[in-house]
Amino acid sequence: MEHHYSILYGPVNALAKKFGIYIPDHVIMALLVLLISLIVFPLITRRLSKDDPGPLQQVLELLVQGLKGLLEDIVGHGAGNRFLHIIGAFTVFIFLSNILGQFYFLQPPTANVNVTFALSLAAFLYYNFVGIRTQGPIKYLKHFMGPVLLIAPLMFVIELIGHFARILSLGMRLFGNITGEHTATGIFMGIFPVLLPWAMQALGIFGATLQTFVFIMLTMVYIGGAVTAEEH
Repeated sequence: MEHHYSILYGPVNALAKKFGIYIPDHVIMALLVLLISLIVFPLITRRLSKDDPGPLQQVLELLVQGLKGLLEDIVGHGAGNRFLHIIGAFTVFIFLSNILGQFYFLQPPTANVNVTFALSLAAFLYYNFVGIRTQGPIKYLKHFMGPVLLIAPLMFVIELIGHFARILSLGMRLFGNITGEHTATGIFMGIFPVLLPWAMQALGIFGATLQTFVFIMLTMVYIGGAVTAEEH
């Protein structure tokens, strides 16, 4: 299968070659997302107003309140403020990464398994860290063993495999859906360059939003399970 590169791949690596380094395209695109965030969000915060909020500020406020509400409902009371930073970071990075796929001259970072598995591994490490910090290592590990002491070793292995499988599930789900949508849009744009791509791009924007939502929802569920797991 032919591999497509973003418009930045050639110029960036031409410059990087002078320093004897090579930068993969998905890394360039991920850095682009970070650069956009570092530029856009500080500019937005400088224009915040309580009395006369602009349209963009209102959208961001709705997003923040929505994420807080989901955290409160899924994880529990107080989770809105406690976990907003990590869930907000996932939301912004994944959505912006996904939406880059709507530009034919760019490549979405989330269409690369290295990026999606890095995200899923980060979510995995974070919710386990929070679970251990909240309950303590002994109590947290006890809920892996199930209610029956006789089969506790077997249940521990099964639970451990199930938790590690979440890395694969989160990473592959995001990678597969974004890759499929980006590939389909590119194919239809080549065949029907006038009207159909607009419909495909609208579908792509919906898919970018949906896949972001699925990732953060599952991450919230995992965090909720980690901080509320009861000792058997």
